[in-house]
Amino acid sequence: MVDEIGPRGELTLRTLAMPADVNVNGDIFGGWVLSQMDIAAGIVGGKRAQGRVATIAIDAMKFIRPVKVGDVLCIYANVDRVGNSSMGIGLEAWVLRDRFGQREKVTEATFTFVAIDADGRPRPVPPEVSDDEA
Repeated sequence: MVDEIGPRGELTLRTLAMPADVNVNGDIFGGWVLSQMDIAAGIVGGKRAQGRVATIAIDAMKFIRPVKVGDVLCIYANVDRVGNSSMGIGLEAWVLRDRFGQREKVTEATFTFVAIDADGRPRPVPPEVSDDEA
């Protein structure tokens, strides 16, 4: 089944699900998928915060379909909310079945990140810089 709307957000990470990442049932561990999503969220959060960020919460993680060995996992990320020092990053994980096949949404979540300084303390998220200004 292909989702009609398609992925939401920027394609941030693509990786291949390998045999070393499977559970006893032959599916890819949910924790492996979660870690890939955390990496993608950190990339997007760090760009928006213009520096160091840390994951502080994972909200509403929803596993929709299994990921199989040979699937290409594609993580799409979007900054949904910016507070003083925190950001909500919306994530969707999609796969290309058997590297080239049907595209399916497998997981979605919202990760909360906080911008941190060199000492690991929260700092304000700077105002957004447009691509024209960068």
